[in-house]
Amino acid sequence: QVQLVESGGGLVQTGGSLRLTCAASGRTFGDYVLGWFRQAPGKEREFVAAIVLLTRTTKYAESVKGRFTISRDNAKNTVYLQMNSLKPEDTAVYYCAADRSLLLRDYERAYDYWGQGTQVTVSS
Repeated sequence: QVQLVESGGGLVQTGGSLRLTCAASGRTFGDYVLGWFRQAPGKEREFVAAIVLLTRTTKYAESVKGRFTISRDNAKNTVYLQMNSLKPEDTAVYYCAADRSLLLRDYERAYDYWGQGTQVTVSS
């Protein structure tokens, strides 16, 4: 079992930055893929980024490439999502999720554990 807790969301202006944190507990941290998803009002949840904790291999959605960076600190059982050059369309609830495979997958059903989410609002 893995518990995930997100933090770091908030309100920011267009062009600003935020860093989201996902703190994991309850299992050997190095065996997982950790991913970030987001869900905007009235829309389906979508993939943002993922990282293989063992190798640091990463994958990003096209919409965030070059603006967002996912990273991890295994000693702290923590994954970060650095978000720069934020746009109003980045407004969403951001969720951290864990996948027990070592595959970088970008769809919801691949992930076994989910956090409660943190709200990110980008004002224009």
